[in-house]
Amino acid sequence: MASIRKEILVEARAEDVWAAVRDVGALHTRLVPGFVTDTRLESDARIVTFANGLVLRELIVDIDDAARRFVWAAVGERIKHHNAAMQVFDDGGGRSRVVWTADILPQELAGQAGAIMEQSLAVTKRTLER
Repeated sequence: MASIRKEILVEARAEDVWAAVRDVGALHTRLVPGFVTDTRLESDARIVTFANGLVLRELIVDIDDAARRFVWAAVGERIKHHNAAMQVFDDGGGRSRVVWTADILPQELAGQAGAIMEQSLAVTKRTLER
């Protein structure tokens, strides 16, 4: 299994960043517009449509307001296992640190998953800092 960890600093208050992250049905408007084109909620999951046409069903595992941590899981055609968490930390001075971790199988998907995470976080940073 591959474990991937990415993080960014965002020039925005942790409360504001967390409000956008925890709004799981608005991924396409509040966090990664253009990178994700649509998000639909279905009971305990969200259906995410990416700009490249990929559609994933992500099970919402936990939204922990006290820890500012969102956890989700996805299984797809090529993905045997995917569990991810995004957590927002107050970095002081009105800044936040966003940490995204993911565990994925098969391990061969780690490079592609890591690249997607980096692209997504770059869009997240631009979106939250404007």
